[in-house]
Amino acid sequence: MKKMVIGSLELCALPELGINDLQIRVDTGAKTSSLHVDNLKQTTKAGRPYVSFDLHPDIYNLEQVVQCQAPLHDSRRIKSSNGGTEVRCVIRTLIRMGEQEWPIEVTLTNREDMSYLMLLGREGMGDRVLVDPSQSFLIESP
Repeated sequence: MKKMVIGSLELCALPELGINDLQIRVDTGAKTSSLHVDNLKQTTKAGRPYVSFDLHPDIYNLEQVVQCQAPLHDSRRIKSSNGGTEVRCVIRTLIRMGEQEWPIEVTLTNREDMSYLMLLGREGMGDRVLVDPSQSFLIESP
């Protein structure tokens, strides 16, 4: 499979969550991918653990809210960039970049102090991409 070259900022879609054109920060220093969510709640649906949460897909229009639900895949202790650790909910969802789509694990957290609502970490990139940190938005919109 030919690897896709991506920049340090890209657009992606999270189709299972109903999100298109989400600006993401590509972070080769982060192991896991993370997504900013609000109103995170753990629930049970048909005996399985689920999470529900709100997403603001457009950082320039915080009035726009997408309400999402996903099966809870895991809970993990994550060390954040500021050195602190927190237990985060983990979901599995599809990411689409350009013509390619693949499953990734994403931790759900509060990133309101960050410039981008989602970080794409090394595990989410897998062996599918090469990163050119000097470029941005190299991939056609999904």
